[in-house]
Amino acid sequence: MNPASSTLATIAAGASTNAGSAWRQFSFFDVFPVKDVHDLDSPPDIFKITPEISTVASSSAGVIVADIHGSLHILNQEFESINSWVAHVGGRVTHVIERKGILVTLGEEDSVRSPLLKIWDLGAIDKKAGPPQLLRSVKIQLGNRPHPVSTVALSESLSHLVIGLGDGTVLLYRHLDQSLSTSTALTSVPKARTVHESLTEPITGLGFKEPTEENPALFLFVVTTNRVLAYQVSGKGSGGPPVVVDEIGCDLGCVTMDWRAKDIVVARDEAIYLCGTDGRGACYAYEGHKSSVHSHLNYLVIVSPPFVPSASAASATVRNFVARSANPGDSDITKVTVFDLENKFVAYSGPFTQGVREIVSQWGKIYILTMDGKLSCLQEKSTASKLDMLYRKSLYVLALNLAKTQQLDEASVADIHRQYGDHLYLKGDYDGAMQQFVKTIGNLQPSYVIRKFLDAQRIHNLVTYLQELHSLGLANSDHTTLLLNTYTKLKDVSRLNSFIRTESRRMDDGELPFDLETAIRVSCLIPAEKYGRHEDYLRIQIEDAGNYKEAWYICAGWGLKRSDLAESNLARYGRAMLASLPEATTQFLIDICTSSGPLVPQPVEVEEPAMPVPQQSVAAAPSYLSYLALSRASAVLPTVSSDMATPPSPSLRTVRPDNASRRDSLHDVSRPLTPPPAPPSAPTQPPAPPPTKKLSPRLYFAHFVDHMDQFVIFLETVAYRRWGQSVDEPPPPAIEIPTTPVDEQADRDDQVAVWNTLLELYLTFLGPMMQKLAKAFRLLKSDTIPYDPTHALILCSSRGHTEGLVLLWEKMGMYEEILRFWMDRDKEGATPGASAHVVSHVKMYGAQHPHLYPLVLRFLTSTPELLERHRDDVKEVLEHINDEGIIPPLGVIQVLSRNNVASVGLVKEYLLARIKEARSEISSDQELIKSYRVETAAKLQQVEDLANPENPRVFHVTRCSACGGQLDLPSVHFMCSHSYHQRCVSPPSASTA
Repeated sequence: MNPASSTLATIAAGASTNAGSAWRQFSFFDVFPVKDVHDLDSPPDIFKITPEISTVASSSAGVIVADIHGSLHILNQEFESINSWVAHVGGRVTHVIERKGILVTLGEEDSVRSPLLKIWDLGAIDKKAGPPQLLRSVKIQLGNRPHPVSTVALSESLSHLVIGLGDGTVLLYRHLDQSLSTSTALTSVPKARTVHESLTEPITGLGFKEPTEENPALFLFVVTTNRVLAYQVSGKGSGGPPVVVDEIGCDLGCVTMDWRAKDIVVARDEAIYLCGTDGRGACYAYEGHKSSVHSHLNYLVIVSPPFVPSASAASATVRNFVARSANPGDSDITKVTVFDLENKFVAYSGPFTQGVREIVSQWGKIYILTMDGKLSCLQEKSTASKLDMLYRKSLYVLALNLAKTQQLDEASVADIHRQYGDHLYLKGDYDGAMQQFVKTIGNLQPSYVIRKFLDAQRIHNLVTYLQELHSLGLANSDHTTLLLNTYTKLKDVSRLNSFIRTESRRMDDGELPFDLETAIRVSCLIPAEKYGRHEDYLRIQIEDAGNYKEAWYICAGWGLKRSDLAESNLARYGRAMLASLPEATTQFLIDICTSSGPLVPQPVEVEEPAMPVPQQSVAAAPSYLSYLALSRASAVLPTVSSDMATPPSPSLRTVRPDNASRRDSLHDVSRPLTPPPAPPSAPTQPPAPPPTKKLSPRLYFAHFVDHMDQFVIFLETVAYRRWGQSVDEPPPPAIEIPTTPVDEQADRDDQVAVWNTLLELYLTFLGPMMQKLAKAFRLLKSDTIPYDPTHALILCSSRGHTEGLVLLWEKMGMYEEILRFWMDRDKEGATPGASAHVVSHVKMYGAQHPHLYPLVLRFLTSTPELLERHRDDVKEVLEHINDEGIIPPLGVIQVLSRNNVASVGLVKEYLLARIKEARSEISSDQELIKSYRVETAAKLQQVEDLANPENPRVFHVTRCSACGGQLDLPSVHFMCSHSYHQRCVSPPSASTA
């Protein structure tokens, strides 16, 4: 083993000059001085006496500073002492190590020759003395001659403590944690076990390899000046002699455990070695003397001994220092280098004058204490800043390695792959770029990558990306379409078939890795038939093959058992089928809208028209188009894309079963139609079936936009067969309407929609004009056919259907609107006899609605021509107003005097009669007033007589006013001229009188 080790050392030493300079160097750390919190011009106060500091260590409580006087100081983040005490009286502290709040110190005291081991509990403060509680205090002594302590190590679990002595002895204290918890005696520590002795090789470093899930055993590394040994502390096979893992040792301070506590790092002048329990591991060539090494997170901090800087130095850091300094040779410098061993780069390198005393890793930062008492802090830059620096230098592989070390989240790593892919794409390395983009799936929008590789020359890379999308289950229908199209463009039939056959291989394992519906649409009819996708089969027949006759038979076959499929697909493809097979399609639509059971299709013998089918004109029905919310751009074509077709509303579709009926063969049309025998009825009354919602004919209105004649047939037939309603003359024979319970509100809405649309079609004058208008009038006149009166008013007004308007106004009680309509027609002068209509209608409606007469009076006296034609009618109106007392004569005068049309002679007789009646009423009123005055005076005189006490009252009454008998004494007389027997007077009678 020695020759091999010597050979490796020679190779490392020879390669150190070139390899050391080949390491990539970055400025991932910012350096700034640490000042005293009370004096910003000087370093922390405790470091002003740096020569008296013996050691500095990090801990969970803060930075621990030990001095040569035996004192310990715990510092906070401002480097102020939060606790101080004398740990070793009259001596000095040489070593400090802390785990989980337990502090272990090794030092010397004047009263004791041997080194002292003391253990403190930082979580338990002595309230009287102030220092932490002292748990143990024992001497470290082997034999009669004491030896100084060179190094110490403590396991993470506090279970094992190991001390290395200057004479090459290693002492191991096992189960230290149990001893601390079970005993309170200061000298009670486990018996030290000597695990290694070497009189010629002082111990320069110790370290524990902590247990892991893969290897639960605890190992101890022992480093001497010449060797590295491994000793198994616990687990199966423990207790044996240490095993030499490398024949290369190092000086004191040049040993540390790596940040994962897996390997021990040994720093020598020619290289840096990592040693594991199985032997030497990685070797990093780095030239130069090394005074100490330290671990900080995933970094290794290397400190060189002081040296004189030179402009010819191999290190760029030293050359830059010489270039910036005025007198670089006046003082020595110490170089501090921060390595990332896993990623193989230098994260920081900088010179420090006056020499480095201590390196401390605390609070995620590196603190450097120099000999002159100055404290500097190395703070790592943010990950984003570090990645930015690597991006600028196109070091994307290193950025990915750094992200792994920093344990960045998946999205951040994917962003690095994206930028790396963009970089390779710009360089023309499309294969390498796609390898990076594939690793971004799930975090980057696929469209970002797909757009870059749509060029025909890069289609192979696009296939790779799309296949990976499907294998991860992240593809949608658009991705499936694109992948199948790329297969088609590449004419790669084998890969296309392999992709389609993936379904049969994965049906038992879960969902398909692609959208089968899209695959069927892009590929052919075979997958649709193979997997029972009947709707896709129909779509291909219509959109791709243009086979409308076959499509009609497919829908008719569905009508036998799966009317819901027929309904939904006719809603999608009905327009295209109407363009090719208008009569057959119209009849089938009538059947599915009026039948509540399976349909029995009749064979269709129709010659398919040549393609394309010419579009019919719909210029005569613009209002209907607006009613359907359609534009001319949506006129039907024989072939309709399923992407443009509007699927039926779920609320209008029949609920379809979820089971295997979806995969029924199209050949089911040949099955017998005889239903199975019904089971015998139960003796109890079966519950009433819930109301069902029949298929709404409104679902197919839009399909007839270019087939108005067929539309009229469809609506009239549906209304007759479904509700028994018709406006034909003579009326058709009555039919029996099924009594199946239905949703009455939905059925009522369908009726209104059908008759509203029929009314609009009748008024568009398609076909024989008089016949259509007669149908429209019978529709409006009917009391049993439901339609929307408001909608009908709008249609009659826009189409100029006067009879319909008048009829609707009469039915709605809008008589004033009728009169105003004829008044407006008379003003326009386009309708002769319009004023006669006004007079006839006021005579017709005036008896129940007298308020119409003043309106007519205003109208008839509005122009001299009207007044001349209707002078007698005006007199009749005035007489009716007077007889019914609709308005007073003064109101009549105001109406007639508003213009100069009516003369006094016209109303002379009316006025004379009114004046005579007024005079008669005045005379009668005056006579009444006179009689009332005489009667009032008599009453007043009587009241005055009764109220005067000096005026005697003589009673001449001889009979009792109550019983009618002859008055006798005693009797009672009242001032109101009534007299009573005393016996006839009672309190009720008296109060009544």
